[in-house]
Amino acid sequence: MRSTEFAHARKLAAMAAAHERGKGRGRGRGRGRQAEPTPTTTKELSAWFAGNLPDDWFTRAVTVEFDRDEILITGTLKVPKLNDGDDVSVAAQARIAAFREDTRDQRIAIAERAEAHYRRKVSWAVECGDEHHAFTSASIPVMTRLHMHDRAVLDTLIDAGIARSRSEALSWCVQLVAENESDWIDKLRAAMTDLEALRDEGPANR
Repeated sequence: MRSTEFAHARKLAAMAAAHERGKGRGRGRGRGRQAEPTPTTTKELSAWFAGNLPDDWFTRAVTVEFDRDEILITGTLKVPKLNDGDDVSVAAQARIAAFREDTRDQRIAIAERAEAHYRRKVSWAVECGDEHHAFTSASIPVMTRLHMHDRAVLDTLIDAGIARSRSEALSWCVQLVAENESDWIDKLRAAMTDLEALRDEGPANR
């Protein structure tokens, strides 16, 4: 059973990899094809956003992270002044919520300019004290939906020559888990089978 499953998984991985390679042919032609992102650097993006963001939004320069799909901007808000005994977490969350609402229109306008120029989705996150909230975070389809730090793992495998595409890198990760955690996966499958049997024995099925 396990060998059949792995053979099927390898077949699907090969098909996905072939599909990923095929998408590169004729890129930019035809309807619905995504344009290539504009080449850039972290320093360039940091400078661009420094020039476009109001100086009074954050206590220091924003942190900029990016890949071929997304630009993630993280800013730091000033911690509210509190009386003794006040809940710092509640105050920080309230400040973050207020900032999100008060700056919505400006952030949308800035994001649209950046997306038009750099051809990437712009996402926002803020920190205030120990609180960290992401307002938007792109979820890019790669056989599943992955965020930036997850995609960075796949891109590392591609850069190292282990995989030729994100689909192939994801397949490699799944295969690695299957090989190294096979005992745990077998136990999980057994537990799911037992759970299904218990459900079938439930009052509703009698």
